[in-house]
Amino acid sequence: MKQMIKVIAAAALTIAAPLASGAQTGKMGINDPQRAAVYDALKGKKVVFVPVALGFDLSDGWYAGMKSQLEPLGISVDVRDPNWSADAGARAIASLIAERPDVIVAHNPDVQTYAKLLRKAEKRGIHVVQINMKSAYATDAFIGADYVDIGRRAAQAVVERCGAGTSGKVAIVQGVVTAAASAYQLRGISDVLSKHPEIKIVSNQAADWDATKARAITETTLQQNPDLCGIIGFWDGMDVGTGAAVKQAGKADSVFVVTSGGGGKAGCDNLRQGVFDLDISYDVPGQARDLSNAIESILQSGFKPGAYKYTLYTPLQMLTRDNLEKYRTFGACWTVDDLKSR
Repeated sequence: MKQMIKVIAAAALTIAAPLASGAQTGKMGINDPQRAAVYDALKGKKVVFVPVALGFDLSDGWYAGMKSQLEPLGISVDVRDPNWSADAGARAIASLIAERPDVIVAHNPDVQTYAKLLRKAEKRGIHVVQINMKSAYATDAFIGADYVDIGRRAAQAVVERCGAGTSGKVAIVQGVVTAAASAYQLRGISDVLSKHPEIKIVSNQAADWDATKARAITETTLQQNPDLCGIIGFWDGMDVGTGAAVKQAGKADSVFVVTSGGGGKAGCDNLRQGVFDLDISYDVPGQARDLSNAIESILQSGFKPGAYKYTLYTPLQMLTRDNLEKYRTFGACWTVDDLKSR
């Protein structure tokens, strides 16, 4: 035992010696042997973000989060804004393939429009990361919501509210029908409601992510179904119109409004004001960090674009008026300025 103690003490002194002697030379501690390689792999790299549009909380939040995390590492982060035009987005990606940035971050307007372009980008040596809405073509990484799970959760919430003792009538307000956020979410809803014949879908229409269209659809649905029990909307930025129509009709207490979104301040405010009853959040600050971490990992990996493909689904937060303060601790009710200042 004494011999073992002597060995441990000697080892401790061996490690401590350079730390102590450093005080005499002006250098203290020891250098991280991996640090230089990390910064060398990231410095000077270029990332370009192609959202469906800027000017709303999701895309502005992801962009701010990437700039806040990646630019201090020496990575430039730029954006090409198609402003809700899938054709303009396709042209932007085609242009980027010629320019050859290191990474393209794509927010797909639907599952098909960018598929061939994203494949072409990887073949040209450009890494591609998809954020929150998938293409039919899987690239290096997808970071975002599991919309099938969101659909299941939304449907289960409606089942619990609109079961026995109610009309059982439920409406669905989709976004763009060919977008992953609509198609996958609809599958999740179907998985649940197929087991609950007491729930009757009386309207299933697309508002194309437009709050004005969502309001008009909801107004008509309420006129045709005055005993409507619940509405499942597919994005809280659009469903401000859905909820406004319900409130204007004086049915906020009788129609249960479920939506989903990034968990930002606007969504929280609408929960507090009774525009929504449940907002299933996919946590944009968490997504921005996962997105940035994925980019850092890919750039350090040395792998060819498309060699490996992985998915990181975002943990979901079930936000209601009653639990907002709890979830604020975990980043809910964020603003873009919050992400810029991190």
